[in-house]
Amino acid sequence: MSRFINRELCSRLIVAKRCLFTASSSSLSVMAGALVPHRLCLGGVSSPFCFSIDSKFRAVTPLFTRSMSSSTSSLLIEELLLHKDRDQPIQLLGASDDAYGGVIVNMKEPMCPEVFGSMLKVSMSQWRQQGKRGVWIKLPIGLSNLVDVAIKEGFWFHHAEKSYAMLVNWISEAACTIPANASHHVGIGAFVVNSNRDVLVVQENSGRFHGTGVWKFPTGRVDEGEDICAAAVREVKEETGIEAEFVEVLAFRQSHNSLFGKSDLFFVCMLQPLSSDIKKQNSEIEAAKWMPIEEYAAQPFVREHELFDYVAKICLAKKDREYAGFSPVPTTTGFSSKKSYFYFNNHCFEWAPTLGYQQ
Repeated sequence: MSRFINRELCSRLIVAKRCLFTASSSSLSVMAGALVPHRLCLGGVSSPFCFSIDSKFRAVTPLFTRSMSSSTSSLLIEELLLHKDRDQPIQLLGASDDAYGGVIVNMKEPMCPEVFGSMLKVSMSQWRQQGKRGVWIKLPIGLSNLVDVAIKEGFWFHHAEKSYAMLVNWISEAACTIPANASHHVGIGAFVVNSNRDVLVVQENSGRFHGTGVWKFPTGRVDEGEDICAAAVREVKEETGIEAEFVEVLAFRQSHNSLFGKSDLFFVCMLQPLSSDIKKQNSEIEAAKWMPIEEYAAQPFVREHELFDYVAKICLAKKDREYAGFSPVPTTTGFSSKKSYFYFNNHCFEWAPTLGYQQ
Protein backbone atom coordinates (compact mmCIF):
# COMPACT_ATOMS: atom_id res chain seq x y z
CA MET A 1 0.00 0.00 0.00
CA SER A 2 1.27 3.38 -0.96
CA ARG A 3 2.33 5.80 1.75
CA PHE A 4 1.81 8.98 -0.17
CA ILE A 5 -0.93 11.49 -0.90
CA ASN A 6 -1.32 12.28 -4.55
CA ARG A 7 -0.54 15.72 -5.91
CA GLU A 8 -4.16 16.78 -6.37
CA LEU A 9 -5.04 15.92 -2.78
CA CYS A 10 -2.09 17.95 -1.49
CA SER A 11 -3.11 20.99 -3.51
CA ARG A 12 -6.70 20.74 -2.36
CA LEU A 13 -5.61 20.49 1.27
CA ILE A 14 -3.70 23.72 0.78
CA VAL A 15 -6.96 25.28 -0.47
CA ALA A 16 -8.69 24.02 2.66
CA LYS A 17 -5.97 25.60 4.78
CA ARG A 18 -6.47 28.93 3.02
CA CYS A 19 -10.20 28.71 3.52
CA LEU A 20 -9.76 28.30 7.23
CA PHE A 21 -7.49 31.29 7.64
CA THR A 22 -9.23 33.70 5.28
CA ALA A 23 -12.52 33.34 7.12
CA SER A 24 -13.49 35.68 9.91
CA SER A 25 -12.50 34.72 13.44
CA SER A 26 -16.14 34.21 14.34
CA SER A 27 -16.44 31.50 11.72
CA LEU A 28 -13.09 29.86 12.44
CA SER A 29 -14.31 27.78 15.34
CA VAL A 30 -17.25 26.64 13.28
CA MET A 31 -15.03 25.49 10.44
CA ALA A 32 -12.55 23.82 12.80
CA GLY A 33 -15.22 22.00 14.78
CA ALA A 34 -18.04 21.60 12.29
CA LEU A 35 -16.67 21.66 8.78
CA VAL A 36 -13.51 19.60 9.31
CA PRO A 37 -13.86 16.30 11.20
CA HIS A 38 -10.93 14.99 13.19
CA ARG A 39 -11.26 11.42 11.89
CA LEU A 40 -12.60 10.16 8.59
CA CYS A 41 -13.32 6.78 7.04
CA LEU A 42 -12.66 6.23 3.38
CA GLY A 43 -13.53 3.14 1.36
CA GLY A 44 -14.27 1.08 4.44
CA VAL A 45 -10.79 1.66 5.88
CA SER A 46 -11.01 3.16 9.35
CA SER A 47 -9.09 6.37 10.08
CA PRO A 48 -6.94 6.87 6.98
CA PHE A 49 -5.97 10.27 8.33
CA CYS A 50 -5.56 11.55 11.85
CA PHE A 51 -5.01 15.25 12.43
CA SER A 52 -5.91 18.04 14.80
CA ILE A 53 -6.69 21.72 14.28
CA ASP A 54 -5.70 24.32 16.83
CA SER A 55 -4.11 27.74 16.43
CA LYS A 56 -2.01 26.35 13.60
CA PHE A 57 -2.99 24.15 10.68
CA ARG A 58 -0.93 21.01 11.18
CA ALA A 59 0.15 18.78 8.35
CA VAL A 60 -1.94 15.74 7.61
CA THR A 61 -0.04 12.57 8.54
CA PRO A 62 -0.97 9.43 6.59
CA LEU A 63 -1.23 6.45 8.94
CA PHE A 64 -2.72 3.95 6.60
CA THR A 65 -3.37 4.93 2.99
CA ARG A 66 -3.91 3.43 -0.35
CA SER A 67 -3.28 5.03 -3.68
CA MET A 68 -6.32 7.21 -4.26
CA SER A 69 -7.80 8.41 -7.55
CA SER A 70 -8.44 12.09 -8.30
CA SER A 71 -12.20 11.64 -7.90
CA THR A 72 -11.73 9.97 -4.50
CA SER A 73 -9.46 12.80 -3.42
CA SER A 74 -12.02 15.37 -4.55
CA LEU A 75 -14.74 13.66 -2.55
CA LEU A 76 -12.51 13.57 0.50
CA ILE A 77 -11.73 17.25 0.34
CA GLU A 78 -15.40 18.07 -0.17
CA GLU A 79 -16.11 16.02 2.94
CA LEU A 80 -13.39 17.90 4.81
CA LEU A 81 -14.84 21.24 3.85
CA LEU A 82 -18.56 20.64 4.00
CA HIS A 83 -19.09 18.05 6.76
CA LYS A 84 -21.29 19.36 9.58
CA ASP A 85 -21.07 18.33 13.19
CA ARG A 86 -24.50 17.93 14.75
CA ASP A 87 -23.37 19.63 17.93
CA GLN A 88 -21.87 22.63 16.12
CA PRO A 89 -24.06 23.74 13.19
CA ILE A 90 -22.71 26.05 10.50
CA GLN A 91 -23.20 29.71 11.35
CA LEU A 92 -25.61 31.91 9.39
CA LEU A 93 -24.42 34.80 7.29
CA GLY A 94 -24.83 38.13 9.03
CA ALA A 95 -27.87 39.95 7.64
CA SER A 96 -30.19 42.84 8.41
CA ASP A 97 -33.91 43.07 7.64
CA ASP A 98 -35.06 45.42 4.91
CA ALA A 99 -38.35 47.32 4.94
CA TYR A 100 -40.12 44.86 2.63
CA GLY A 101 -39.83 41.50 4.35
CA GLY A 102 -36.41 40.61 2.99
CA VAL A 103 -32.83 40.55 4.25
CA ILE A 104 -29.62 42.29 3.22
CA VAL A 105 -26.23 40.59 3.49
CA ASN A 106 -23.41 43.12 3.38
CA MET A 107 -20.24 41.11 2.85
CA LYS A 108 -17.07 42.80 4.08
CA GLU A 109 -14.57 40.21 5.30
CA PRO A 110 -12.69 37.79 3.01
CA MET A 111 -14.13 34.29 2.88
CA CYS A 112 -13.28 31.31 0.71
CA PRO A 113 -16.01 30.28 -1.76
CA GLU A 114 -16.53 26.81 -0.23
CA VAL A 115 -17.21 28.21 3.24
CA PHE A 116 -19.39 31.00 1.82
CA GLY A 117 -21.40 28.45 -0.15
CA SER A 118 -22.04 26.32 2.93
CA MET A 119 -23.09 29.28 5.05
CA LEU A 120 -25.29 30.62 2.25
CA LYS A 121 -27.14 27.32 1.87
CA VAL A 122 -27.88 27.12 5.60
CA SER A 123 -28.85 30.79 5.75
CA MET A 124 -31.23 30.47 2.79
CA SER A 125 -32.94 27.54 4.46
CA GLN A 126 -33.36 29.53 7.67
CA TRP A 127 -34.70 32.60 5.86
CA ARG A 128 -37.25 30.51 4.00
CA GLN A 129 -38.48 29.08 7.28
CA GLN A 130 -38.77 32.62 8.62
CA GLY A 131 -40.90 33.65 5.62
CA LYS A 132 -38.40 36.10 4.19
CA ARG A 133 -39.05 37.28 0.66
CA GLY A 134 -36.05 38.76 -1.08
CA VAL A 135 -32.38 38.23 -0.24
CA TRP A 136 -29.84 40.88 -1.22
CA ILE A 137 -26.10 40.26 -1.18
CA LYS A 138 -23.73 43.20 -1.54
CA LEU A 139 -20.30 42.05 -2.69
CA PRO A 140 -17.43 44.55 -2.80
CA ILE A 141 -15.09 44.21 -5.75
CA GLY A 142 -12.51 42.51 -3.54
CA LEU A 143 -14.92 39.62 -2.93
CA SER A 144 -15.82 39.01 -6.58
CA ASN A 145 -14.66 35.40 -6.12
CA LEU A 146 -17.97 34.77 -4.31
CA VAL A 147 -20.17 35.83 -7.23
CA ASP A 148 -20.18 32.44 -8.92
CA VAL A 149 -21.22 30.72 -5.68
CA ALA A 150 -24.19 33.07 -5.27
CA ILE A 151 -25.23 32.65 -8.91
CA LYS A 152 -25.32 28.86 -8.48
CA GLU A 153 -27.70 29.36 -5.54
CA GLY A 154 -30.16 31.23 -7.76
CA PHE A 155 -29.01 34.84 -7.32
CA TRP A 156 -28.85 37.29 -10.20
CA PHE A 157 -27.26 40.69 -10.76
CA HIS A 158 -29.49 43.60 -9.79
CA HIS A 159 -27.02 46.45 -10.27
CA ALA A 160 -23.35 47.29 -9.95
CA GLU A 161 -21.31 50.36 -9.06
CA LYS A 162 -17.57 50.92 -9.37
CA SER A 163 -16.88 49.40 -5.94
CA TYR A 164 -19.50 46.65 -5.55
CA ALA A 165 -22.08 44.39 -7.19
CA MET A 166 -25.55 43.85 -5.74
CA LEU A 167 -27.09 40.40 -6.24
CA VAL A 168 -30.62 39.38 -5.34
CA ASN A 169 -32.75 36.25 -5.03
CA TRP A 170 -36.49 35.92 -4.52
CA ILE A 171 -37.12 33.00 -2.16
CA SER A 172 -40.82 33.48 -1.46
CA GLU A 173 -43.53 31.51 -3.22
CA ALA A 174 -45.45 34.75 -3.72
CA ALA A 175 -45.09 36.79 -6.91
CA CYS A 176 -41.73 38.55 -7.12
CA THR A 177 -41.89 42.26 -6.22
CA ILE A 178 -38.20 43.12 -6.47
CA PRO A 179 -37.97 46.51 -8.22
CA ALA A 180 -35.94 46.90 -11.38
CA ASN A 181 -32.63 48.71 -11.33
CA ALA A 182 -32.66 52.51 -11.68
CA SER A 183 -34.36 53.19 -15.01
CA HIS A 184 -33.49 56.80 -15.88
CA HIS A 185 -30.58 59.11 -16.51
CA VAL A 186 -31.14 62.80 -15.74
CA GLY A 187 -29.72 65.68 -17.75
CA ILE A 188 -30.09 69.46 -17.92
CA GLY A 189 -29.95 72.17 -20.55
CA ALA A 190 -29.16 75.69 -19.30
CA PHE A 191 -30.96 78.70 -20.77
CA VAL A 192 -28.77 81.55 -19.46
CA VAL A 193 -30.04 84.94 -20.64
CA ASN A 194 -28.81 88.40 -19.66
CA SER A 195 -30.54 91.78 -19.52
CA ASN A 196 -29.61 92.48 -23.16
CA ARG A 197 -31.60 89.42 -24.33
CA ASP A 198 -28.39 87.60 -25.15
CA VAL A 199 -28.28 83.89 -24.48
CA LEU A 200 -25.17 81.88 -23.56
CA VAL A 201 -24.38 79.28 -26.27
CA VAL A 202 -21.60 76.79 -26.97
CA GLN A 203 -20.20 74.52 -29.68
CA GLU A 204 -18.80 71.20 -28.50
CA ASN A 205 -15.55 69.39 -29.29
CA SER A 206 -17.29 66.02 -29.61
CA GLY A 207 -20.69 64.41 -29.75
CA ARG A 208 -23.55 64.68 -32.21
CA PHE A 209 -23.22 68.42 -32.67
CA HIS A 210 -19.47 68.45 -33.31
CA GLY A 211 -18.67 69.96 -36.68
CA THR A 212 -22.28 70.93 -37.45
CA GLY A 213 -21.87 74.65 -36.73
CA VAL A 214 -24.91 74.54 -34.44
CA TRP A 215 -24.89 76.77 -31.36
CA LYS A 216 -26.58 75.12 -28.39
CA PHE A 217 -27.25 75.65 -24.70
CA PRO A 218 -24.73 74.28 -22.18
CA THR A 219 -25.86 70.78 -21.24
CA GLY A 220 -24.77 67.98 -18.93
CA ARG A 221 -25.75 65.10 -16.70
CA VAL A 222 -26.91 65.38 -13.11
CA ASP A 223 -24.47 63.62 -10.79
CA GLU A 224 -25.57 61.08 -8.18
CA GLY A 225 -26.94 62.90 -5.13
CA GLU A 226 -27.00 66.24 -6.97
CA ASP A 227 -30.06 68.48 -7.27
CA ILE A 228 -31.22 69.53 -10.73
CA CYS A 229 -30.78 73.20 -9.85
CA ALA A 230 -27.24 72.59 -8.58
CA ALA A 231 -26.32 70.61 -11.70
CA ALA A 232 -27.44 73.45 -13.97
CA VAL A 233 -25.31 76.00 -12.10
CA ARG A 234 -22.32 73.64 -12.09
CA GLU A 235 -22.49 72.78 -15.81
CA VAL A 236 -22.65 76.45 -16.82
CA LYS A 237 -19.63 77.22 -14.66
CA GLU A 238 -17.63 74.23 -15.95
CA GLU A 239 -18.31 74.76 -19.66
CA THR A 240 -18.20 78.57 -19.88
CA GLY A 241 -16.76 79.98 -16.64
CA ILE A 242 -19.96 82.00 -16.12
CA GLU A 243 -21.30 82.31 -12.58
CA ALA A 244 -25.09 81.99 -12.65
CA GLU A 245 -28.14 81.86 -10.38
CA PHE A 246 -30.82 79.24 -10.89
CA VAL A 247 -34.30 80.64 -11.64
CA GLU A 248 -36.71 77.96 -12.86
CA VAL A 249 -37.29 74.67 -14.60
CA LEU A 250 -39.03 75.70 -17.81
CA ALA A 251 -39.88 72.28 -19.25
CA PHE A 252 -38.69 68.68 -19.34
CA ARG A 253 -38.61 65.82 -21.83
CA GLN A 254 -38.69 62.07 -21.28
CA SER A 255 -37.22 59.65 -23.83
CA HIS A 256 -36.48 55.93 -23.84
CA ASN A 257 -33.78 53.48 -24.94
CA SER A 258 -31.09 56.08 -24.39
CA LEU A 259 -27.62 55.58 -22.89
CA PHE A 260 -27.08 51.91 -21.86
CA GLY A 261 -30.69 51.22 -22.83
CA LYS A 262 -32.07 53.39 -20.01
CA SER A 263 -34.72 56.08 -20.22
CA ASP A 264 -33.73 59.74 -20.02
CA LEU A 265 -35.17 62.82 -18.33
CA PHE A 266 -33.92 66.16 -19.67
CA PHE A 267 -34.77 69.40 -17.83
CA VAL A 268 -34.61 72.80 -19.55
CA CYS A 269 -33.57 75.28 -16.85
CA MET A 270 -33.46 79.07 -16.82
CA LEU A 271 -30.53 80.79 -15.09
CA GLN A 272 -29.58 84.42 -14.55
CA PRO A 273 -25.91 85.24 -15.18
CA LEU A 274 -23.90 86.84 -12.37
CA SER A 275 -20.83 87.43 -14.58
CA SER A 276 -20.22 88.03 -18.29
CA ASP A 277 -16.61 87.11 -19.16
CA ILE A 278 -16.48 83.70 -20.80
CA LYS A 279 -13.68 81.24 -20.02
CA LYS A 280 -14.54 78.13 -21.99
CA GLN A 281 -13.68 74.59 -20.96
CA ASN A 282 -11.07 73.59 -23.54
CA SER A 283 -11.46 69.85 -23.04
CA GLU A 284 -15.15 69.81 -24.06
CA ILE A 285 -16.03 73.18 -25.58
CA GLU A 286 -14.80 74.37 -28.98
CA ALA A 287 -16.38 77.84 -28.73
CA ALA A 288 -18.69 79.82 -26.44
CA LYS A 289 -20.30 83.23 -26.79
CA TRP A 290 -23.30 85.44 -26.05
CA MET A 291 -25.85 85.43 -28.88
CA PRO A 292 -29.09 87.38 -29.30
CA ILE A 293 -31.93 85.06 -28.37
CA GLU A 294 -33.73 85.73 -31.66
CA GLU A 295 -30.61 84.68 -33.59
CA TYR A 296 -30.40 81.47 -31.60
CA ALA A 297 -34.05 80.66 -32.34
CA ALA A 298 -33.58 81.43 -36.07
CA GLN A 299 -30.87 78.78 -36.61
CA PRO A 300 -32.00 76.34 -39.35
CA PHE A 301 -31.29 73.34 -37.12
CA VAL A 302 -33.44 74.74 -34.33
CA ARG A 303 -36.32 75.61 -36.64
CA GLU A 304 -36.25 72.25 -38.45
CA HIS A 305 -36.27 70.10 -35.31
CA GLU A 306 -39.55 70.20 -33.41
CA LEU A 307 -38.18 69.70 -29.90
CA PHE A 308 -35.53 72.42 -30.27
CA ASP A 309 -38.13 74.74 -31.79
CA TYR A 310 -40.41 74.17 -28.78
CA VAL A 311 -37.57 74.98 -26.39
CA ALA A 312 -36.67 78.16 -28.28
CA LYS A 313 -40.29 79.36 -28.28
CA ILE A 314 -40.66 78.66 -24.54
CA CYS A 315 -37.46 80.59 -23.81
CA LEU A 316 -38.65 83.53 -25.91
CA ALA A 317 -42.01 83.52 -24.12
CA LYS A 318 -40.28 83.41 -20.75
CA LYS A 319 -38.09 86.35 -21.62
CA ASP A 320 -41.20 88.29 -22.66
CA ARG A 321 -42.84 87.37 -19.33
CA GLU A 322 -45.49 85.27 -21.03
CA TYR A 323 -44.51 81.97 -19.46
CA ALA A 324 -44.01 80.72 -15.93
CA GLY A 325 -41.89 77.71 -15.03
CA PHE A 326 -41.31 75.71 -11.87
CA SER A 327 -39.24 77.17 -9.06
CA PRO A 328 -37.39 75.04 -6.49
CA VAL A 329 -38.75 75.31 -2.96
CA PRO A 330 -36.83 73.56 -0.15
CA THR A 331 -39.03 71.22 1.84
CA THR A 332 -39.05 68.02 3.90
CA THR A 333 -41.13 64.86 3.82
CA GLY A 334 -42.91 63.02 6.60
CA PHE A 335 -40.21 60.35 6.56
CA SER A 336 -37.05 62.45 6.87
CA SER A 337 -35.88 65.85 8.07
CA LYS A 338 -33.46 66.05 5.16
CA LYS A 339 -34.12 69.02 2.87
CA SER A 340 -35.04 68.40 -0.76
CA TYR A 341 -36.42 70.61 -3.53
CA PHE A 342 -40.05 70.62 -4.64
CA TYR A 343 -40.52 72.27 -8.04
CA PHE A 344 -43.79 74.01 -8.84
CA ASN A 345 -45.25 77.25 -10.22
CA ASN A 346 -45.24 79.23 -6.99
CA HIS A 347 -46.21 82.48 -8.74
CA CYS A 348 -49.86 81.45 -8.69
CA PHE A 349 -50.20 81.12 -4.93
CA GLU A 350 -50.04 83.84 -2.30
CA TRP A 351 -49.07 81.28 0.36
CA ALA A 352 -46.15 79.87 -1.60
CA PRO A 353 -42.64 80.68 -0.33
CA THR A 354 -40.38 82.64 -2.63
CA LEU A 355 -37.13 80.97 -1.63
CA GLY A 356 -35.37 79.32 -4.55
CA TYR A 357 -32.19 77.31 -4.88
CA GLN A 358 -29.67 78.25 -2.20
CA GLN A 359 -26.07 77.86 -3.42
